[in-house]
Amino acid sequence: MLYRLLSALILPWILLYFVQRGFRDRRYWKGLGERLGQPPRLLDATVPGGIWLHAVSVGEVLSAVALLEQLRAAWPSTPLFLSVTTVAARQVAEQRLAALVDGVFYAPVDVCWIVRRVLRRLRPSVLVVLETEIWPNLYREAKRFGCGLLILNGRISDRAFPKYRRWRWAFRHVLRWPDRILVQNHQAAGRYLQLGAPPERVQISGNLKYDSQLINHPPPAAIQSFVKRCAPGQIWIAASTMPPAGPTDVDEDDAVISAFRQLAAEFPQLLLILAPRRPERFDAAASKLTSAGIDFRRRSLLQEDDSLALPGVLLLDTIGELASLFPLASVVFIGGSLAQRGGHNLLEPAFAAKPVIVGPHMENFPDIAEEFRVGGAVAVIGSVEDLAPAVATILRDGIRASALGRRAQQLAESKRGAIQRAFEAIDEARRQAVPEPLRPLCARLILRPLSAFWLAGLWIDRARKMRRRQKLERPVLSVGSIAMGGAGKTPLVAYLAENLNRRGLRVAILTRGYRRRSSQRQLLVFPEKSSSTACTGDEAQILLRQGHAALGIGPDRVGLARLLLERWNPHLFLLEDGFQHWRLARDVDIVVIDALNPFAGGLFPLGQLREPPCALRRASCFLITRSSFTPWPALEQKLRKYQPSAPVFYAQTEAVEWVSVSEGRSLPLPALRQEHVAAFCGLGNPQSFWKTLKELGLRPKFACAFPDHHHYRARELQWLRSQALTSGATALLMTEKDFVNLPEEAAHLLKGIHTFWLKTRLRLEAEEKFWEWLVPKLAPCP
Repeated sequence: MLYRLLSALILPWILLYFVQRGFRDRRYWKGLGERLGQPPRLLDATVPGGIWLHAVSVGEVLSAVALLEQLRAAWPSTPLFLSVTTVAARQVAEQRLAALVDGVFYAPVDVCWIVRRVLRRLRPSVLVVLETEIWPNLYREAKRFGCGLLILNGRISDRAFPKYRRWRWAFRHVLRWPDRILVQNHQAAGRYLQLGAPPERVQISGNLKYDSQLINHPPPAAIQSFVKRCAPGQIWIAASTMPPAGPTDVDEDDAVISAFRQLAAEFPQLLLILAPRRPERFDAAASKLTSAGIDFRRRSLLQEDDSLALPGVLLLDTIGELASLFPLASVVFIGGSLAQRGGHNLLEPAFAAKPVIVGPHMENFPDIAEEFRVGGAVAVIGSVEDLAPAVATILRDGIRASALGRRAQQLAESKRGAIQRAFEAIDEARRQAVPEPLRPLCARLILRPLSAFWLAGLWIDRARKMRRRQKLERPVLSVGSIAMGGAGKTPLVAYLAENLNRRGLRVAILTRGYRRRSSQRQLLVFPEKSSSTACTGDEAQILLRQGHAALGIGPDRVGLARLLLERWNPHLFLLEDGFQHWRLARDVDIVVIDALNPFAGGLFPLGQLREPPCALRRASCFLITRSSFTPWPALEQKLRKYQPSAPVFYAQTEAVEWVSVSEGRSLPLPALRQEHVAAFCGLGNPQSFWKTLKELGLRPKFACAFPDHHHYRARELQWLRSQALTSGATALLMTEKDFVNLPEEAAHLLKGIHTFWLKTRLRLEAEEKFWEWLVPKLAPCP
């Protein structure tokens, strides 16, 4: 509470800081809204259940690349988000990770209401914090939202640890929120334990940077051409040089320039690539080179025909290109190690098999530095005066240089595996998460009392209808949910009807026919007969088109069942969306649960639950959808708290083919991958359609969501056609539910753009076990 109060009080000062930085660097203005909890608008329609990674600066962003690649390969449709703190990290992330992540944004200021705004927008299942970022409000709110919380690649530097230790009394509470803390080495583990982290949650997993694959990126074409024109005999890279930490400390740019001047006479074909760590040091480094009378070129100003008389310097005044240049090097000096800055990452040049020189200050990477020193895989110098001789020794002796680089590469390769351990931790946290988004405080204050009225009305209605409850002579199998909106009930009813029909059973479906436009109170439609969507409603129309069951459509499903018994004599009834239809007794209650939003934010109108979770004790079986067939043990545990005897099964809706609206012909799923597409839908859960399109490798240039069960008008289709063509799309996509809601003249209205609807089917995991459980329940079938 003290921290929450302080963070709210100092927020105006934080804003003033960003305003001040904005006058120095206009890029800070662009990110101010994001820091206050407004991520880019493109994240508004994101699917729940994503993974949010937070990386402070460029180093953390680069170390996350291989992990993000593995996450994307494993879960191609799961949203991945990356937040950063520094402007340079944002720039690198957008350049390098655009194809891997669904959004890059600035991390929110650690104030409760700001953090909550971001969590509500992203709706992640897991928050992953890289290295050393301990934000109390972010940690607490993530757990309150039901997210898994992990610290990966954890470390606390020598400079930061004394400050953290002074606040141990506060950190010991904060560090109880993460589910697991995966640290780089024994020293980091000890420091987290000293700060009060629970010992059972701290695990040494290695350094993600050992698994970095960035060296596979080729150097930029402009630099390759420049180096080719210069034709250097040797290339020395001074990587991530730093300013002095104090008045008596070393300025590494000065040290490198001085060493270069000493080496120039002996190595007249030497090219130095000087790469200051901080962008604000680029101009200062250029001034130093000019004052020293050294011929140099700035990377940012390179022209197509630029060259350089050697010995000379290429000043790397750009962000994110350094790692790709290491394969060009003859020798690499790691900055931050002569100045008292704790050193920088030496793994990237090591993976490139290049000889590496470091100074005495490698406190930020103590285990790595010690392993390389003991393994004879790095050259260690003690002072500025040793830099030029160390570089000269390596440049003179090619055999020694090759052996040093080879040992560095072998040692780095032997330490791989942190990425896999990190992935396994994220996978476990994802399966253990049960997302429960919190509504804003004002909404809770206003809507929670209304939810109490809703609940009272629900109980009264249930009590009244239960007194008139009727039992049929045939088994009744109900498919329903406690949540409003699309959870997959209709696809499940279609699946059950098809499979029961294959078993030789005559099936009748009882459905309300929601949003149908017919005054006929009761409607019976038998297999191989047809009726319009206006008469049946869209979901009933989809079931009718399947042709596997008779349909009774109307609000009085008891009366419909009696009529069907008289006229068609079915073996059993499927009660669609029937969990709250209390008038009709049922033999089996299958409750569909959306894995990504199981409890829908609470009882209506606060959330989207029709009934409180305690109603789940009436369930015979739980079917978890949108799970990608991945077990969700925490969700299963929560469901079994209400109904321990109900089995839990998993299902997934999968795409089958595209069907042309105008011609009715079918196309295989890959047929549209080369098309520019637009899409629209009118579903209770439109994100499910966007997610399916993403799984199919389709990224709509234009997308629009209409209300659930929407009946499309001519002018709306004309507008959709116009928007799709304006966006450059050549195909317009929709769901089967949208297709049956189109007007008769739809093909004419959409003329000029190829229009398709997506045929889907439900697939159950452990299908045989499901039927082994279900069939005995239907024993009364004649």
